[in-house]
Amino acid sequence: MSAKQKRTYPVNKNEVYTAEVEDLTHEGLGVAKVNNYPLFIEGALPGETIEFKVIKTGKSFGFGRLLEVKETSPHRVEITDKAYTQTGTMPLQHMTYEAQLAFKQNQVKNVLQRIAKLPDVPVFDTIGMDHPYGYRNKAQVPVQEVNGELTTGFFRKRSHDLVPLEDFLIQDPKIDEAIVVVRDILRRHHIPAYNETEHTGSIRHIVVRRGYYTGELMIVLVTRKEGIPGKDAIVEEIKEALPETVSIVQNINSKRTNVILGRESVVLYGEDKYRDQLLGFTFEISHQSFYQINPTQTEKLYQTALDYAELTGEETVIDAYCGIGTITLALAQKAKHVHGIEIVAPAIDNAKRNAELNQVDNVSFEVGAAEDIMVQWAQDGKTADVLVVDPPRKGLDSQFIDAVLTMQPKRMVYVSCNPSTLARDLALLSEGGYTVHKAQTVDMFPQTTHVECVVLMSRVDK
Repeated sequence: MSAKQKRTYPVNKNEVYTAEVEDLTHEGLGVAKVNNYPLFIEGALPGETIEFKVIKTGKSFGFGRLLEVKETSPHRVEITDKAYTQTGTMPLQHMTYEAQLAFKQNQVKNVLQRIAKLPDVPVFDTIGMDHPYGYRNKAQVPVQEVNGELTTGFFRKRSHDLVPLEDFLIQDPKIDEAIVVVRDILRRHHIPAYNETEHTGSIRHIVVRRGYYTGELMIVLVTRKEGIPGKDAIVEEIKEALPETVSIVQNINSKRTNVILGRESVVLYGEDKYRDQLLGFTFEISHQSFYQINPTQTEKLYQTALDYAELTGEETVIDAYCGIGTITLALAQKAKHVHGIEIVAPAIDNAKRNAELNQVDNVSFEVGAAEDIMVQWAQDGKTADVLVVDPPRKGLDSQFIDAVLTMQPKRMVYVSCNPSTLARDLALLSEGGYTVHKAQTVDMFPQTTHVECVVLMSRVDK
């Protein structure tokens, strides 16, 4: 027998145990211990006594499936539908919203203490929503044939099995309605759904984006190949059924891939853009552009970043990872000049257009990787008073941090969507001479485990 086969664990797979839930993981799984061996159980809450079945064991921890809650947490609520748990779209739907907000605040507190070694940094109560549903302004819904019919929904977790869904609860209800309308039009025209196994069929995803303030709709049909039978009639029917539609785009993705959008696209109606507003500015957004998902919470997030920047009108500011210029333009209102950096060229085109649209002229934009441009600027002796960063989940590149420590902006505002990489980066910046003052958590994605955070740092004068 191999060493692995001989290994024994404090619990046995497929056996049933009773234990008290002590904590939650960052993914929202309940943590129970049997003989000091941690087991992670979906749907369990701290303080509960549960019965569960062990489904997987490993060297350091295992996983269990919840069978029964014997003593219930006061933070437990009835779930709306198990489909939202099965698909992972609402993994915290069994938890009161108040408890969700506390969980997200604690996520940031824990990583600042454990990873960043900054236990004394205040992490303020999470800014939540009055109604934590119907907030998503963008949907990317997979399409499959189910019982011989083109069907929309969402994939079951860790699989590509489609769970049919029409009401996603966390999406703008108008978007849910639009998906069903488009689906039914495609059905009437007998457009075949994409078959991932055979790499056949046509429609892979239906993407709908909606302006929260403008009500404008953008419909994107993601297809395996260029041709769509009856395309003109389909476009006319969508326009008639959804008169708020200002843009219909066909995105072509011919690859065997999990990436949703391909590189090639054709505008079928209008232009490749719709409009929305944020902090009093109007933005044009293309189908490939990143735009924050939750409009009302984005305004709270960005306002916090603006407050932390403490601009007086005399500062030169760098907005790294600027996207289509959403934070850039708000910063420019109170700064001398703002330099935006973004790796996605079409986003920079949008950013320049948005500056023009809003008559903001004290901004400039550069296409490229933020770390490359920052390194070059640092080498050229370029300086900034304030640096604002809003990186992807992977956080800041080490080269970027080196460039920051060379350039030494007086103040730095870090907008993060991943507490772990945030904490890693704060540790490095702290070692490099920055004081971390405070952190504000913001709930951009209610009913999920995701949390956004704004952190203020300043350089330590020597």
